[in-house]
Amino acid sequence: TKLKVYNFQYTMRYVYESLRYLYKMSLAVSLRRALLVLLTGAIFILTVLYWNQGVTKAQAYNEALERPHSHHDASGFPIPVEKSWTYKCENDRCMRVGHHGKSAKRVSFISCSMTCGDVNIWPHPTQKFLLSSQTHSFSVEDVQLHVDTAHREVRKQLQLAFDWFLKDLRLIQRLDYVGSSSEPTVSESSSKSRHHADLEPAATLFGATFGVKKAGDLTSVQVKISVLKSGDLNFSLDNDETYQLSTQTEGHRLQVEIIANSYFGARHGLSTLQQLIWFDDEDHLLHTYANSKVKDAPKFRYRGLMLDTSRHFFSVESIKRTIVGMGLAKMNRFHWHLTDAQSFPYISRYYPELAVHGAYSESETYSEQDVREVAEFAKIYGVQVIPEIDAPAHAGNGWDWGPKRGMGELAMCINQQPWSFYCGEPPCGQLNPKNNYTYLILQRIYEELLQHTGPTDFFHLGGDEVNLDCWAQYFNDTDLRGLWCDFMLQAMARLKLANNGVAPKHVAVWSSALTNTKCLPNSQFTVQVWGGSTWQENYDLLDNGYNVIFSHVDAWYLDCGFGSWRATGDAACAPYRTWQNVYKHRPWERMRLDKKRKKQVLGGEVCMWTEQVDENQLDNRLWPRTAALAERLWTDPSDDHDMDIVPPDVFRRISLFRNRLVELGIRAEALFPKYCAQNPGECI
Repeated sequence: TKLKVYNFQYTMRYVYESLRYLYKMSLAVSLRRALLVLLTGAIFILTVLYWNQGVTKAQAYNEALERPHSHHDASGFPIPVEKSWTYKCENDRCMRVGHHGKSAKRVSFISCSMTCGDVNIWPHPTQKFLLSSQTHSFSVEDVQLHVDTAHREVRKQLQLAFDWFLKDLRLIQRLDYVGSSSEPTVSESSSKSRHHADLEPAATLFGATFGVKKAGDLTSVQVKISVLKSGDLNFSLDNDETYQLSTQTEGHRLQVEIIANSYFGARHGLSTLQQLIWFDDEDHLLHTYANSKVKDAPKFRYRGLMLDTSRHFFSVESIKRTIVGMGLAKMNRFHWHLTDAQSFPYISRYYPELAVHGAYSESETYSEQDVREVAEFAKIYGVQVIPEIDAPAHAGNGWDWGPKRGMGELAMCINQQPWSFYCGEPPCGQLNPKNNYTYLILQRIYEELLQHTGPTDFFHLGGDEVNLDCWAQYFNDTDLRGLWCDFMLQAMARLKLANNGVAPKHVAVWSSALTNTKCLPNSQFTVQVWGGSTWQENYDLLDNGYNVIFSHVDAWYLDCGFGSWRATGDAACAPYRTWQNVYKHRPWERMRLDKKRKKQVLGGEVCMWTEQVDENQLDNRLWPRTAALAERLWTDPSDDHDMDIVPPDVFRRISLFRNRLVELGIRAEALFPKYCAQNPGECI
């Protein structure tokens, strides 16, 4: 600043002395007056120019910082506006037509797709549906809710779900909802801030600029949700998930009615309503059908996704983003593989040493509040959180502090070498089945997790890939298979104590050679079958009377196909499981199960093991392939076509569903070249 003032003073002095010299040399009075005016003007002009040069530079610098760092169009939204094309429906297909410089009204791709051909709901409704060809436009501010139920807690939960439904509509309409009075609030937890921290940046990452409210041809959209029977908000495999949805136009008002027997069915109705609404980039408004009817119910009760948060840590925000996609696809079980031998990120209230010794870092941990927050948020989208502390195997790092606390060895073979002798992948570790403190710790953790996630009839104990050679080093005079059975029964007994003396109706374990020993009662245990779909264990477990959840490695393991992550040994499954592989896998039909055996199939689950996946890849590894499983388990469409060929209509619908995920900030994987998306059916 001092230098700037000095330079200014020097410049002004030079101008003054020059003009003063000329002034003295002038003899005429008129010339002196003219020079005096010139001196005043010169001083003023130089002052303005000198001080404004800094302002100009600062302004240019600030504009450079604010300029969006994006290659997207001016709107910056992940789905760009396509003003060059219009679309027309021919033979149930949208045909792309050039619209360069034409004055006629343009039909956007999404508006054509939603009114041409089969219904664009994912998963496809299982019972009845009817959509009118006439559509209406409106803005999210026109949408209002009325809840009709005798159950106070259900009413509150529906209001909360509707608030988030509106928030998602604001994202779809590309409105600026930050600071809006219509933002959802969650008084019981900090779910709002967590979800906003996730989804808002996901949209604004692309430099999004949102439009100003415009008036559509509807003045109001009245949504009435009626829950007729159950007031239960606890998750159960017996939850009634059926719903009916209808819309009809009365003048400039649209009446929407969702009727269900439970909160969970009503929540699925909201997901369907969201898919009956789309954003038209021609008029920048939301559109929906003038009249519609949908009657729907799932074919399978358990429709799950498993995420491993031990091999890599995933933030609460990324987990919530995953749950948003699950809710839209009507999936209902988030299986949280919370810990493994690689890390123990959960901070236990009773035994924080587990995370101190087992987490990757202090920042890569989940607090009790985090787990509770995820569970509460998931319920808003109709998704249950099922945490799993895998035991007795897959339990190394985090369990090595027992001797210091006077509790003895809690685990064995921790980080033992050569690892290939004692576990499936490094690092090794297996719980001590003859240490009572091991079971006490498990009981306390089960108690904590049940408190965070709520009452349930389903819990997962783990139980897979026990290495008997590890235990044999310590218990070589013992029946090692029987030792595993004793461990699982002990863990089951501790789970019952943790659950106030009530054993959950369904206690799950992973399949292994040990699950065929028939030592676990089939009336209490459900087996999650992860092996190959042609393996004999599939038939044996059903013959032995177990309920099963299919997660076949050759179809529903989404981590496969990315190459080996080790220099030696088998470190990866292959090939890549395409969404078509996921969609066409129908094991209950290929196994030719009779009605009795088919009833034992509770459903299925895609698995995302994370040796080669972290938060940077999560969205596109999961989506839209997980959605393919969602339709398989909700609708279970028949194989009228060749068993290995997906019908063209499914390509069209899943492509639109993928775009809906992107609208919500979920970075779903592309399915095919965009040309194929713009020209449905041409590339298939």
